[in-house]
Amino acid sequence: MNLQVRLMIYSRSSEYAIRAFVHLAQVPDGKFAMVKQIAADEEIPAYFLAKILQQLARKGLLKSSKGPTGGFSLRRPSGEIRLLDIVEALDGLTEYQNRASGLSECSDEMACASLRHARLRHARLVESSAFAYHGLFGA
Repeated sequence: MNLQVRLMIYSRSSEYAIRAFVHLAQVPDGKFAMVKQIAADEEIPAYFLAKILQQLARKGLLKSSKGPTGGFSLRRPSGEIRLLDIVEALDGLTEYQNRASGLSECSDEMACASLRHARLRHARLVESSAFAYHGLFGA
């Protein structure tokens, strides 16, 4: 499946974070990747990516290092990182559950097709997060 298609259901922040994690999974242990390099390689705005990666470092998913050889690296082996960890750290699960084509007026009483579809996607995300995404992160 095309990675771009798979990421359409996430916020832009989560999409960028997932792409950055894929990039960081390829960085050798003990090394750090600079935001500018990740941003250039992944075609992501560097300023926006820096904010996202700082937030993920504060949440404990990434390590950060300052200085000329600094940057970001994965805090855990890539095989132990769940897609759910990344999405939840940035968007929270409530935000993800309610993201149904911008139709906030859907409710349990008036369930529209978009809401049902969003709930199905959420259930799949939670189910798939029972195991690490080895294929996504190349571990």
